[in-house]
Amino acid sequence: MALHTLPQFLGKTIRGKKAHENSVDIIHGTKAPENSMHYMASVQNNKGQHVCGGFLITEDFVVSAANCDDSNPTHVVLGNHNLKSCNHQKIKIENKSIHENYKSVGLGDDIMLIEKVKLGHGVEIIQIPHAEINLKENQVCQVAGWGKTETVDEPADELMVVNVSVITSKNCEEQWPGLPANVTCAGGYETTKGFCQGDSGGPLVCHGFAVGVVSFNYNANCNYPNYPNVYTDISKYRKWIDEVLEKKEIE
Repeated sequence: MALHTLPQFLGKTIRGKKAHENSVDIIHGTKAPENSMHYMASVQNNKGQHVCGGFLITEDFVVSAANCDDSNPTHVVLGNHNLKSCNHQKIKIENKSIHENYKSVGLGDDIMLIEKVKLGHGVEIIQIPHAEINLKENQVCQVAGWGKTETVDEPADELMVVNVSVITSKNCEEQWPGLPANVTCAGGYETTKGFCQGDSGGPLVCHGFAVGVVSFNYNANCNYPNYPNVYTDISKYRKWIDEVLEKKEIE
């Protein structure tokens, strides 16, 4: 996997704390089993470099983070956990829909729909919530992606996954004053597990549903993420997602 082509640190201050605007990846996880998570997508630029993660929610659409558009993605790669392997499908991006309220990652609405051409073999979709959800404190979920596994480490070629615990909105807001609306927090904060530089756009998966989109963390610190990891809450954007999908069907 290639390193992200953006500068290593782009900051957005949330009342004194910097949210990392680059893509992020998995810390202290394990390799995902080969027969699992076939909804995962590698979002890549025209040089074939992985710039973000994503996940397939229909035959035609991949969800990712809006901040990933800064890297000018042109293709999605599906169907293989190892990005160095040739046994995958590289599909040209047909269109990108960024939430109309998105301005920067620290201000929220960090979600994007990527339209691809077709659904091939060896891939599957993941369900997203049909209505708003309330995750319970310490509920164990999973986050997956490609990238570095420590702050100073090299990116991983293979898909990594780690268990993370949900943090209540109250605790998250206490740690992140000025936290944007419509987000979920899990991982980081008094643990050594979570995501870091290398792969925004990946899913937070709870009970088989993709409930969040990796958005930002604190200050590029992968070894000991002392602040909660922040995800876009997909359930708050279900209406917007449905509108984009319906527009495609009409076309």
